[in-house]
Amino acid sequence: MQAFSVLLPRHTVTAAGRHRVINLSRHFSSSNTFRMAPISKDIDFLVIGGGSGGLASARAASGKFGAKTMVIEYKRLGGTCVNVGCVPKKVTFNAALIAETIHHAKDYGFSVQETKPFDWTTFKHKRDAYVRRLNSIYERNLANDKVEFVHGWAKLLNKNQVEVTLDDGQKTVVNAKKILVAVGGVPTIPPQIPGAELGTNSDGFFDIETLPKKVALVGAGYIAVEFAGMFNALGVETHLFIRYDTFLRTFDPMIQETITKEYERLGVHLHKQSSQDLVEKDDKTGKLRMHYKDKNGKGVLEEIDHLIWAIGRTPATKDIGLEDAGVEMTEKGHIVVDKYQNTSVENIYALGDVTGQVELTPVAIAAGRKLAARLFGPEEFRTAHLDYDNIPSVVFAHPEVGSIGLTEPQAVEKYGRENLKIYKTSFTAMYYAIMDPENKGPTSYKLICAGPEEKVVGLHILGLGSGEMLQGFGVAVKMGATKADFDACVAIHPTSAEELVTLK
Repeated sequence: MQAFSVLLPRHTVTAAGRHRVINLSRHFSSSNTFRMAPISKDIDFLVIGGGSGGLASARAASGKFGAKTMVIEYKRLGGTCVNVGCVPKKVTFNAALIAETIHHAKDYGFSVQETKPFDWTTFKHKRDAYVRRLNSIYERNLANDKVEFVHGWAKLLNKNQVEVTLDDGQKTVVNAKKILVAVGGVPTIPPQIPGAELGTNSDGFFDIETLPKKVALVGAGYIAVEFAGMFNALGVETHLFIRYDTFLRTFDPMIQETITKEYERLGVHLHKQSSQDLVEKDDKTGKLRMHYKDKNGKGVLEEIDHLIWAIGRTPATKDIGLEDAGVEMTEKGHIVVDKYQNTSVENIYALGDVTGQVELTPVAIAAGRKLAARLFGPEEFRTAHLDYDNIPSVVFAHPEVGSIGLTEPQAVEKYGRENLKIYKTSFTAMYYAIMDPENKGPTSYKLICAGPEEKVVGLHILGLGSGEMLQGFGVAVKMGATKADFDACVAIHPTSAEELVTLK
C-alpha cells in the first residue's frame, strides 16, 4: 500500500491523502524518524508503495542484484497485510481459538473458570505493539538491503519521473529507470446506502477499543467471514448479512454449504438474500440502527455497537498520476498488466492487489521478487514471472478452510464431467471424539481428479488445522501429483490429514 495502509473510521484521508484530518500516530512508524534530508534524484528502481509486494521487490533489486532502489510510502511500512490485514487478523484469530479451546476444555476434564470477561482492550494494545515492532523491522530491513526509504506521497509524471511530496510539503522530482506501482487497495463503503458512513470498514475493525456486545457485518468473502467467526467465538452477538444463501462463493460448493451451516450452528445470525436500506445513529447512546431486507422480509437491527462493511476493496489508483503517464486501467481502476507485470507504458510495472489478480500477500511478494530478478538479475532471469495457477489460499474461519486448484464447477467446465473423478469425505475429527455433540465441528475434504491419470486439479479442505495442512498438500498439487501419488504416501495416524491419502 502507498497511501492506504491504515484507514481510521471517520478519520480517513482522501485519495489524494492531504485534505482531511488523519490520526498521524497511527501512520508513522515507531521511530517517527522520517527522511527530511535531500533524497536521491536519479535511481535505477523506484517503488511506489511500501506493502509486502513493493518491499519484496525493492529489497531483492537492491540487496540481491545491486540496483539503486527507492521505496516511497505515505503511511506505515508493511501495507495492508502487516497493519490492517493478515498479521493482526491472525493474532485475533488466535485469541478466538483460545476462547473456543476454553469452552471445549470441560469435555476433556478440565475445570476452567474465567474470573472476568475477555480483556479485549489489553489484547488490542498488545496486538498494536506487535504491529509497531514489525513496522520498525521492515524499516531496518530496507536499510540493511541499502534501499532508500522516503516517507511521502508519490505521483507519476511520465515513464521515468515521479514527483514526491515530502512530509513537510516540499516537492521534488526523482528520475528512475524503472518504476513499480504497488499501492494496493482500500476497503469499500457503499455510497448508495444512506448513513453507510456511520459504519466502518475492515481497517476500522482494528481500531475497536472495547469488546462490543453486538456487531453487524456486511459481506460474504474472506474478511467478513473471518471477522464474524472471531467476534462470535469471543461472545459477541454477531449478525452477518450476505447477498445469497451461502458465503465464500468463490470456493467449492462443498466449502460454501458446510461452512455456512456451521456458522449457523455456532450461533452467528445469518441474514441471507439481504440488502441494506438505511443506517441511523442514536444520538443519546451512539449505537446504530440498520434497516434491511432479507429472505424473511423487511427488518430493523437495533443497538449495534459496530457496523463493519466488508464488501470488497477498491484499487488505490486515484491521484497517483497513472492517467497522466498513460497507464491503462480497467473500469474498476485496476492496472492492466501482462504475465511479466508490464503495464501499457514502458518502464512502468505493477503488481499486488492494485492489479486485481490474486489478492494475497504471498502472491505479491513472489511476483515482486520475480520482477526484480527479471529486471536486474542475470540473463537466466530475463523470462522470470510468477505462475498464477494453483495458488493455495486459506480462510481463517471457524473452522479453517483451505483450497487449491479448481472448484468442482470449474473442473466440469474445463474437463467435462465424464473426465473427472471426485473423491470426498466428511467425518468428525478425533479432537471432538469425547466432546458433547453440540461441541463437535465438521471436517470435510474433497479431491478433484482429471483424466485417466487422475491428476489432482482441485483440493478443498475444511476443518481443524486446514491452514497448516494445505501448505504441504499445495506443494504436491503444484508439482502435478496424481491420485496414485496421494495413495502411495503412507498415512500419518491418527490425524485428520491422513484421510486425504486414503480416500476411496
